[in-house]
Amino acid sequence: MRIGSGYDVHKLVEGRKLILGGVQIDFDKGLLGHSDADVLTHAIMDALLGAAGMGDIGKHFPDNDDNYKDISSMKLLYQVLYLLKKQNYSIINIDATIIAQKPKLSAYMNAMKKNIADVLEINESQVNIKATTEEGLGFTGAGLGIAANAVCLIEKIA
Repeated sequence: MRIGSGYDVHKLVEGRKLILGGVQIDFDKGLLGHSDADVLTHAIMDALLGAAGMGDIGKHFPDNDDNYKDISSMKLLYQVLYLLKKQNYSIINIDATIIAQKPKLSAYMNAMKKNIADVLEINESQVNIKATTEEGLGFTGAGLGIAANAVCLIEKIA
């Protein structure tokens, strides 16, 4: 078995959609990035790639490659699954935390969990997603950005 961790952060800006876990969130700002800037999905991808010893999302999906401009991170997550399958890895579980002062995310959690599980072809019980604030501290607490971290456990299939 192998464990991986991932972290991502993006700045909140006007004029962009806020996408987390493949779900469009009703909010007046979105995350700035080359793709859809889905910090939750990016953190999960980095955890999975790290667990498999395959680098990070910047290695596989560079932000200077126009093929990934405004792409759905769910499409990239599916490509990560393909890379894992090619190396005979199976996902045991994922645990992720979104760090955002606003918006409140509880109404969206089940949809995020379902999206992640569906794309990765695993059971929803293998995915856990939480959200927290930083009590007004730091850049996320000031509402300047949103961050996410994730851990995962994978195993090699015989």
